[in-house]
Amino acid sequence: MSARIYLNIGREKSLLRNHPWIFSKAINKVKGNPMQGETVDVFDNKGNWLAKGAYSPESQMRIRVWSFDEHEEIDRTFFLNKLISAQSRRDWFIEQGQLTGYRLIAGESDGLPGITIDIYDDLIVCQLLSAGAEFHRHTLVDCLNELYPQHAIYERSDVDVRKKEGLPKQTGWLSKETDSTERVISEHGIKIYVDVEKGHKTGFYLDQRDSRLAAGKYAKGKSVLNCFSYTGTFSLHCAANGAKSVTNVDVSQTALDLAARNLELNGLSDKPVDFIKEDVFKLLRRYRDEGKKFDMIILDPPKFVDSKSQLTNACRGYKDINMLAMQLLNPNGLLLTFSCSGLLDVGLFQKVVADAALDANKSCHFVERLQQAADHPISSNYPEGYYLKGLVCQVS
Repeated sequence: MSARIYLNIGREKSLLRNHPWIFSKAINKVKGNPMQGETVDVFDNKGNWLAKGAYSPESQMRIRVWSFDEHEEIDRTFFLNKLISAQSRRDWFIEQGQLTGYRLIAGESDGLPGITIDIYDDLIVCQLLSAGAEFHRHTLVDCLNELYPQHAIYERSDVDVRKKEGLPKQTGWLSKETDSTERVISEHGIKIYVDVEKGHKTGFYLDQRDSRLAAGKYAKGKSVLNCFSYTGTFSLHCAANGAKSVTNVDVSQTALDLAARNLELNGLSDKPVDFIKEDVFKLLRRYRDEGKKFDMIILDPPKFVDSKSQLTNACRGYKDINMLAMQLLNPNGLLLTFSCSGLLDVGLFQKVVADAALDANKSCHFVERLQQAADHPISSNYPEGYYLKGLVCQVS
């Protein structure tokens, strides 16, 4: 019999809306002695059953819910069905975009809290971020081997959030080790090198796929500055769609070298694309002082905020960098600006960009909103799944 968790009065409200998180302060008492990651039953203060979830004694997020069905067992069949269901929800846009790289499991949004699974050609990458995910790792790998028998599996559980769960970081092969951790994926006709061992996150930013496509749509005949360019995938779409010139800026020479390889991979080496290794903030200020101008600027910075206490400073950072970019645009130039900070909601982000326009003494019109690609879904019971926000701004 599994351990029982009883909540404080009134703390069941989020569970009645099928939200998958239970924090430590919501818990009144624990009956039994659950192990780290073990499945527990959750009850309200009156003893009414609410959910089944993974217990994490060292985390403030004490329980992540697996199921709101009292009769559902959290076993191999459970995980197998979740994987099959997630794949079936993605088949339509995989075929539409001719994708060989996509996110199969986006954690809570796909009903598997703390689990991220990405597929890059014939290589699957797993991130196990929670105690429950760790507890079921062998079952999960077994299910993946059954459903994707031709795929190798690599782990990238090297993220700080595991510390909050009392877990060490882990990386390495889980199944069918291959000679290389590099693969080539395709999206909308563009080929991209991905190194799942050395790359950011699980190796690549799959969530910006739709935004890269949009950038190509706007780039024809324009001089483009691609900031925080990483491996240059925004610029691939821009160059392929007739940009007059593209400048990639990143602090990582390794990323820029891979960006150059991506250009060659797509037969675009003859296009006017260059690469600058420099801090974006410093370069934008220098360009402003030099009076340099562009027709289109892409700002896709790393996350500026990890906690609510950092939100005010993050807003200052976003405003500063957007103001600098606007000052570098030709009249009626385009700014494609993004935030991947989940704590910064889209309304506040738009206000920050609007304030940046005032400080830059520019007029700004929002002509399109962008967000994470469809393989990073936003579940109706988990609004926190909406984290990536983009604005296409016409600046004059």
